[in-house]
Amino acid sequence: MAKNPREILNDFMSGMNEVAKTNGEQVSAFMNLAGVTGASGVVDVKTKELISIGIAAYNRCEYCIVVHTYNALKAGATREEIMEAAMVAVGFGGGPSMAYSVTLLKDSIDEFEKDFK
Repeated sequence: MAKNPREILNDFMSGMNEVAKTNGEQVSAFMNLAGVTGASGVVDVKTKELISIGIAAYNRCEYCIVVHTYNALKAGATREEIMEAAMVAVGFGGGPSMAYSVTLLKDSIDEFEKDFK
C-alpha cells in the first residue's frame, strides 16, 4: 500500500508539536541543530537539501525522505536534481535505497512539486 507523502509530512509536523508539549527542550534543541546545519552558508540550502535526500534514501527514513523532498523543492531543486541526488545514495545503499527512491521519493516529488510552481 502506497503511503501519502502529504499525510507523512503532516504526521511528522503534528508529532513534533505534540512531543514538544512534554519534551520541549529536546525538540527545540533538535530543531535548532537542524536549522543551523540546514542554513545557507558556504553550501547553499538547495544543495544541503539534496545532500539530505541522499542520506535519507540511504537510511530509508520515510519521514526524512518526505520532509527533505518538500524542502528541496521549496529551495528550488528540480525533479531531476532530486532524483540524481537519490541515485548517488543508490550507489552506496543498493536495492533498498533504489526501492525508496522509485516509490516514496518519486511520489513525494509528484505530490509537492505543484506547491512550488
